[in-house]
Amino acid sequence: MPMAPLSPAKFQQITAVSSDTLERLKVYAALLEKWQRKVNLVSRGSLAEMWRRHFLDSAQLAPLLTAGANGGVKTVVDIGSGAGFPGMVLAILGTSAEVHLVESNEKKCAFLREVNRVMDAGVIIHHSRVENLPDLKADVVVSRAVAPLEQLLQYANPVLEKGGQCFFLKGQKGRDELTQARKKWIIKDTNIQSLSDPSGMVLKLEAIAYRDDS
Repeated sequence: MPMAPLSPAKFQQITAVSSDTLERLKVYAALLEKWQRKVNLVSRGSLAEMWRRHFLDSAQLAPLLTAGANGGVKTVVDIGSGAGFPGMVLAILGTSAEVHLVESNEKKCAFLREVNRVMDAGVIIHHSRVENLPDLKADVVVSRAVAPLEQLLQYANPVLEKGGQCFFLKGQKGRDELTQARKKWIIKDTNIQSLSDPSGMVLKLEAIAYRDDS
């Protein structure tokens, strides 16, 4: 049975965000709806459930960004940020880390720049593929719906600081992707139940290294 659409009020109840933050996210939601009419930012069917599919999906990472390299998370990189999920949401929720959004699609970057301006979110937007940003380094790498895990690790590993962590939002195929990725990668993983999707998960990955024998 499909879940009932999540209201902004219910989102606030689940995440305990302030009323001010909720109002800012409502402005973000209005911008998303406006731009979606001309630019394909998210799947059309997900707009009716944006508070669950996009905002809650992203916001569930915020409490996890409490530990990292050198005693705290200083830099977060969102690979393939798209319409800003999850990186822009994390910035609006008030993470103290510097947030970098990496997106290769110029139209999506234009949307991100507009949200960043209106929200005064303070994110750094890179119109590029992550592999073309060799000097970018992160304590935490986040991503969702970009690529299979094996490919994501190839993108993330050069960016990740020693002792850093990855948080990847995955659907029901996440465990299969993890099994496949282990053929080429050594990974310490923790599977966290998704708040937004009963069949989904957040993959927390640490101690990532390429297998020399693969």
